[in-house]
Amino acid sequence: MGEPLKTFVGGAEVEVPNSIPAIRDALPEGRRAEFERAINEAGVHEIQAVMRHWMLEAVPDPEAERILDRLARDEAERRSVA
Repeated sequence: MGEPLKTFVGGAEVEVPNSIPAIRDALPEGRRAEFERAINEAGVHEIQAVMRHWMLEAVPDPEAERILDRLARDEAERRSVA
């Protein structure tokens, strides 16, 4: 399978799962069915993008999640004012 893929989370280098079984195992149980559907429905032109999306979702990043939560709250507040 080659060199493991890596990324940084909170300043620490972590391995990124890079096969369908490894991604499935790294995901929370509640997300696995959605992952299976996405993989099974992806065509040849979409499969790489689908794999990249789920590879990164399988690596928890609390700092990124806090930022996304804050942006979602800001957007909801902005829409409620408008």
